[in-house]
Amino acid sequence: MTVISGSERRRRWSAAEREEIVLASFAPGAVIAEVARQFDVSTSLIYKWRRDAQQSAAMFVPAVVAEDEGSLVPDVPGGVLADSPAIRLDLAGGTTMSIAATAPARLVLAVLRALR
Repeated sequence: MTVISGSERRRRWSAAEREEIVLASFAPGAVIAEVARQFDVSTSLIYKWRRDAQQSAAMFVPAVVAEDEGSLVPDVPGGVLADSPAIRLDLAGGTTMSIAATAPARLVLAVLRALR
């Protein structure tokens, strides 16, 4: 529990703290009430920060580069793995979208714009 005394009655959250809380709330299977208890913050404030983050033009999510154990295709520029997608997106709600290395650039761009 945080006790705030003096003339300032409201807790100030740094941008890094807000980002950590919002990312935790967007994690697969996350429950807002549990995240709120974990960080000792109001659920309504988390919803506000999430809404603000979604409306922001520059919202970033962590990217993970994973090494797949497949055979490399030597004649494909960049040595793309034969049996794995070039891009895999894990979306909210547990949905996963894979984009093959051979997908046309225009199709990839259209899909990514639609997800925006």
